Amino acid sequence: MTQAIAPRARTLVLLLLAALAALLLGAGPAAAHAALTGSDPAQGTVVDTAPTQVSLTFSEKVATTDGSLRVLDPKGKRVDTGKPANVSGTTYAVQLHAGLPDGTYTVTYQVVSEDSHPVSGAYTFSIGAPSPTSVAVSGQEVGGGVVGGLYGFGRYLSYAGYIVLVGGAAFVLACWPRGTSVRAVQRLVVSGWLALTAATLFLLLLRGSYTGSGKVADIFDLNLLGDVLQTKTGAALVSRLLLLAAAALFIAVLFGAYDKRDDEEKRDLTFGLAIGGTVVAAGLAASWAMAEHASTGLQPGIAMPVDVLHLLAVATWLGGLATLLVALYRAPADQPVEATAVRRFSTVAFGSVVALVATGTYQSWRQLGSWSAFTDTRYGQLLLVKIGLVALLVGAASISRRWTGRLAGTGAAGARASVAAGVGAGVGVGVGTGKISSAGSGGAGKGAGTEAAKKQGTGKPGAGKQGTAKQGAGEEPDDAGAGAVGTERAAQLARQRAAEDAARQKRLRDADPHRFGLRRSVLAEAGVAVVLLAVTTALTSTEPGRTEQDAKAATAASSSSSSGTGSSSGALTLDMPFDAGGTNGKGVVSVDLDPARTGGNEMHVYVTRPNGRAFDVPEVKVALTLESKGIGPLPVAPDHVTTGHWSASGVQIPLAGEWKIAVTVRTSDIDQVTVSKNAQIG
Repeated sequence: MTQAIAPRARTLVLLLLAALAALLLGAGPAAAHAALTGSDPAQGTVVDTAPTQVSLTFSEKVATTDGSLRVLDPKGKRVDTGKPANVSGTTYAVQLHAGLPDGTYTVTYQVVSEDSHPVSGAYTFSIGAPSPTSVAVSGQEVGGGVVGGLYGFGRYLSYAGYIVLVGGAAFVLACWPRGTSVRAVQRLVVSGWLALTAATLFLLLLRGSYTGSGKVADIFDLNLLGDVLQTKTGAALVSRLLLLAAAALFIAVLFGAYDKRDDEEKRDLTFGLAIGGTVVAAGLAASWAMAEHASTGLQPGIAMPVDVLHLLAVATWLGGLATLLVALYRAPADQPVEATAVRRFSTVAFGSVVALVATGTYQSWRQLGSWSAFTDTRYGQLLLVKIGLVALLVGAASISRRWTGRLAGTGAAGARASVAAGVGAGVGVGVGTGKISSAGSGGAGKGAGTEAAKKQGTGKPGAGKQGTAKQGAGEEPDDAGAGAVGTERAAQLARQRAAEDAARQKRLRDADPHRFGLRRSVLAEAGVAVVLLAVTTALTSTEPGRTEQDAKAATAASSSSSSGTGSSSGALTLDMPFDAGGTNGKGVVSVDLDPARTGGNEMHVYVTRPNGRAFDVPEVKVALTLESKGIGPLPVAPDHVTTGHWSASGVQIPLAGEWKIAVTVRTSDIDQVTVSKNAQIG
């Protein structure tokens, strides 16, 4: 039997290794789930006066530390205060030292997005005029390297462990209660628990280095581990460990006390285990939902329960499939998995597929947002691959259902044939009783004993006479020697009988086309499931298509605004944070100029607090200067329209060029500040 299984097992192992290689080598650095959508000063701009701060805007909230935002001068020296702050919504700013000289400055950022993935990058801006800089802006991405690869492996292992643990327990409890006493199934479920526990501890140790320096030496830094425990992801991992302790108790009862109960007690215990197991399984699934994609973005209150249901359906289907595969190949001859159990699993798997389709459709809409994201983003492309693999898996499952139906139809005839032949159904899907008959075993043993006796010479004519003659001649038989020879001969005969019986069962098992076809189709399903799990794990570490497209659009709009080209309508929008000091001295002033070309223009000025709420200030003044032509400053006095909104019509732009737009904001009788930005107009 081992020789027959080995080639198929090697094939499955090779598929697993190929999937892991594709996952770890193709993923690269962790894809950013919080994208940079804006900055001030913007990338590549040249400002006339040194800014007091640098602000970055992301597509979602991020977690920062003292060194998350850094500003470096042309020599690589830090010129920021090192304490970034959330100034409004998803905008974060770091203050700069006063009196910065002209030159090119580099802004680097390294933060953690709300869905637990590290985000990093860098860009440059200049004060006065560009200059050479010694700071390299490449290689700023985090989440890659050895630590990134180990973290990706840990994520894959944790998903695989969860699927085997939950799916295996569900298969035994709902479809095959007799499987609680099968050692191979017990080992499979326990291995799932061990894999998930080890992977969780592994991820907890790696987390600090993964989101920080990326150095292997920092994996065992206890200070970093303490910081991780205070984050959302750290709390999720610790919660997972606590739930795994409850899962260990569940496993102990399922594979220990359960099999020793009578039928009535088993029914009550089954109900209790089903309720408790569902709660633990859902809690484990929630430890992913509360810290990853579902916890941020659109409708998190709906997305997290949907994510839990999706993961439970995946585990029930794929984990049950793995358990069925083990049962088909490794269950002992007197404990085969019955055809009724396979039919039950087919029903459970069908329900899981329905749940997967429903939850997957919602997740796809939430993460993509448009049809174009299927082909224009990496997330969409991976999702198309996943959909194809699921379709392939469903096709293989339909083949397995047909084999199961044929087994059910030939069950009675197969049972009669087994009894007549004197052998069991072997390892595979049980037909009839599925047990080895005692009569058959005796017959096989007798035949084997006769053949062995002939080979050993005990069956030769005259053997008994020789013994009698020797005794009659006065030779005493050696009772001890005869006993030892008899014991050794009996052991040899037993081994021969076992080998012949195993060979006979193997021949009968492989000769049954229905049972053989089912094992082969289930093995194919398992191979596809391994690759599907790798693609799913890669999806969880890939930036959602909706976020990627929004980030691209925001970046394009930001670049257009900073260059003064504006949108397709020609409108120009400039956002300038200010700090005049005193009460209500901080905020953001925005200037809209439409159509941003020579001639008459419509100007709107908006003043908002750091939290984005509009508020009034005593006075707002605007001045336009075209320094290259010596024109200006041209004053503009907008009229107050409503809270935080001023406007002016007929603002004349005499020439095209790079205009300096300066806004003076007075927040009290003595507090005012002037902020400015350059923009190409016309």
